[in-house]
Amino acid sequence: MLAGPPDFDYPNVKIPDNFDARTNWPQCPSIAHIRDQSTCGSCWAFGAVEAMSDRLCIASNGTVKDELSAEDMLSCCLVQCGMGCNGGFPTGAWRFFKMHGLTTESKYPYVFPPCEHHINKTHYKPCGPSQPTPKCVRASEKKPRYHGKSVYSVSPAKIQAEIMTNGPVEAAFTVYQDFLAYQSGVYRHVSGPELGGHAIKIMGWGVEAGNKYWLVANSWNEDWGDKGTFKIARGDDECGIESSVVAGMVDMSPR
Repeated sequence: MLAGPPDFDYPNVKIPDNFDARTNWPQCPSIAHIRDQSTCGSCWAFGAVEAMSDRLCIASNGTVKDELSAEDMLSCCLVQCGMGCNGGFPTGAWRFFKMHGLTTESKYPYVFPPCEHHINKTHYKPCGPSQPTPKCVRASEKKPRYHGKSVYSVSPAKIQAEIMTNGPVEAAFTVYQDFLAYQSGVYRHVSGPELGGHAIKIMGWGVEAGNKYWLVANSWNEDWGDKGTFKIARGDDECGIESSVVAGMVDMSPR
């Protein structure tokens, strides 16, 4: 277990019934931006850089709007983060951010184009098999680079206070067959085989028809789910969503 932030008790935070980081920090457009990992098992990188980008903006009160590079994380983190397009570790991603930093999406853009994930819409071609991990392009790792200041796990009881205080967090959960067809409502696993793990960004919570939920940004573009987001049951570790939450403080000054 990683250590929590210095203010781990969050003494002055009162948890509301509903919270949406997109509307709480409207000066930070990255929070609402739904990205696309495409034909690569890079969810671990996307969940990380999305939350990191949001936290940079939030910590700077909206003056830093740069979105961090998922490609930099995917291609250059290597063994510390796992197996690239074949899956990786959220904690490793946050540690890489602290140790090595990340450049921006504009300087090192993602190489894979959008594709349709588990749906039959016509905006993009269907996603195919996972592609090989792209090689790290060191010339694209240009300075200055943004860095993290700390990395820590967030216990289930502290997730809400952490989000309200510092911004969205990265989490992981087990995906089952019935999740792929999600469109609306509060998801609970009912049927179908286990397909594997998936990392995402939790950006809020609420209650719908009496059901408590987490508000989550996926990385399968806006065609999937509810405009790229989904709600999953909150409070009883549905599919492990509350068991592996990771976050960190950020340095607003690139170097």
